[in-house]
Amino acid sequence: MDWKDIPSLSALRAFEAAARLGSYSAAARDLNVTHAAIAQHVRRLEVHFGHELMRRDPPGMAATAHGAALATSLSAGFSEIAAGVRALTRVTEDGPISLTTTVTLAENWLMPRLGWFWRERPDIPVTISADNAVRDLRRDGFDVAIRYGRGDWPGQRSELLLKSQTVIVAHPDLAAKLPKDYRPDHPKAAEMLSVQDWAIDIGSGEFQIFLKERGIAPDRLCRTDLDANNLVLAACRAGIGLSAQSRAVVEADIAEGRLVCLLEEDEKSAAGYFIVTNDTIQSDRVKTFVRWLRSQA
Repeated sequence: MDWKDIPSLSALRAFEAAARLGSYSAAARDLNVTHAAIAQHVRRLEVHFGHELMRRDPPGMAATAHGAALATSLSAGFSEIAAGVRALTRVTEDGPISLTTTVTLAENWLMPRLGWFWRERPDIPVTISADNAVRDLRRDGFDVAIRYGRGDWPGQRSELLLKSQTVIVAHPDLAAKLPKDYRPDHPKAAEMLSVQDWAIDIGSGEFQIFLKERGIAPDRLCRTDLDANNLVLAACRAGIGLSAQSRAVVEADIAEGRLVCLLEEDEKSAAGYFIVTNDTIQSDRVKTFVRWLRSQA
């Protein structure tokens, strides 16, 4: 990189703040400098590039087309710098490991096991953010994720934790009433329970793929939506209806007889849960935690 071709980082930072906040005054407060300093930095950049970058847009300022393009690149670049600084800071700090995963896996697989880790390593605290969003680890400040899918997330290091087929499960009493050649679209099929966004519940549309491979149209299912997968599982365990789940989530229910498996995805074509980490340096604490996760599989 030839830094001689790049304007001062102070000027670029001032412009990015002005474009993002739509105000020289707001940018000045954000960067703890004067209004005049922000305006001077922007003017110097406009001279450097030969283009107007900001114009008045009462009650504030707005980036021009050229300015907006530059601001977008700068925001991405500064975010990457900040993420790198945070990542290295976490490596040298003794704070908790931050983990993101789905609500269903956290509740049904991770939490019943995590006590073992804390008993073995009480010196390593772990904070867990459980939701169904796919987080950017660097940007959002997470050390580790456990994600369901095929392991193909760009810019991330991933390794298989659990191979987990999609299964359709029911309470044993309900299962006994269903035809032996049960299909979800059978005329006598029981109610299929799902969350309102069932693509997220099963994992990026895996259940739809599961149905398609069997020639079953999703819109032919008799289906009831619930707000969250813990409600789906509670209803299913009570015999109210059927549920499509990742096998890892209901393994204990099947083993202990609370649920029985009616249909199961072929293991060779199944997705799974992956340990996902930043493709950067990791702290010893994170390495220890990842080794423990592997041992639980």
